[in-house]
Amino acid sequence: MANILHADMDAFFASVEQMDQPQLRGKPVMVGGLAKRGVIAAASYEARAFGVHSAMPTAQARRLCPQGVFLAPRMRRYAELSARIREIFYRYTPIVEPLSLDEAYLDVGASLRLFGSIGEIAEQLRAEVRERSGLAMSVGGGPGKLVAKIAGNKAKPDGLLIIEEHEVLDFLHPLAVSEIWGVGPATQAKLRAMGISTIGELAAAGAAELEAELGRWGPLLHGLASGEDLRSVECDRGRKSYGEENTFPEDAVDEEVIEATIIAHAHTVAGRLRRDGRSGRTVTLKFRPSGPGRDFRLFTRSKTLASPCDDGLEIAEVALALWRAETEHPPLRLVGVQLSLLDGNRPLQLGLFKSEESERRDALNRALDDITRRFGDKALQRGEGSI
Repeated sequence: MANILHADMDAFFASVEQMDQPQLRGKPVMVGGLAKRGVIAAASYEARAFGVHSAMPTAQARRLCPQGVFLAPRMRRYAELSARIREIFYRYTPIVEPLSLDEAYLDVGASLRLFGSIGEIAEQLRAEVRERSGLAMSVGGGPGKLVAKIAGNKAKPDGLLIIEEHEVLDFLHPLAVSEIWGVGPATQAKLRAMGISTIGELAAAGAAELEAELGRWGPLLHGLASGEDLRSVECDRGRKSYGEENTFPEDAVDEEVIEATIIAHAHTVAGRLRRDGRSGRTVTLKFRPSGPGRDFRLFTRSKTLASPCDDGLEIAEVALALWRAETEHPPLRLVGVQLSLLDGNRPLQLGLFKSEESERRDALNRALDDITRRFGDKALQRGEGSI
């Protein structure tokens, strides 16, 4: 039996702002695009009490909560904290599948003998994350990804819910089909036409009938509703490439948020490369558009550099150029940055004709890495207007 945890930081972006600016604690805080057509990326629980939620137009949020505090996102800061939190996860298991900056699956099955039951591991994780980051994290656990994720959502805010194997069907079946990740309005409408509104009704339906109506998605949904979730946690620690990606809670349409996320991912990847004494040449931008007719395909755009790189500024410049070169900028469900074609695991040699600017960047990166190791990632931060 699998032992899977779903860890999710509570109102992550807004909670970080409240932590860094104590005067904002207890106030409704909204993070996102501040322009006329901006969109809310995260809302504190105080803001949610007014009906504000992520992916809501900023103009609508201002109408619902005019007394709220509206802030532009600081993706670099969020990425730094995300990296710190993820390193805590790796202390308990090497099998970690990040879903976004603030969310991940962990397979802790092989860790039970070292750290105790799945519930005990979850409690240790929550306590250590709070101690080292100052932030609250909700955790759900169970024998599969679906159960773990739904349990984590039910545990919010700042809670823990573990579903044992014999409790799975009793837990799932009363819930609405919309609780299954990926079941959006279009699929819900088709299921309603079949008389299906709960996960229990979905499990009771015929798999063949569901396949006829929904295609290959039908039998998969039927299996999940029946408690058959064989999906494994996909570890991201392969060493043919270094990557960072973010699945947005709602479709991202604000260019400021998308580009800030790309920049943050580039710097996170660069920091991990330098930590391991590696560099790479091929920068890849990954993005998954959303919307009618786009069927959640993953697109990639790549550029190979003339020489190996471990500099976040250079990676960000290339990734942004790849994004800006796209003829269409549709709403995005996911965006990520990856560096591959890696140089060997060895100390980097200085080039004979390295430019003064390149040497200055190298010196700056080494200084930043040293300060971060010694004093933590809050010691220094790049300006919000910089790449």
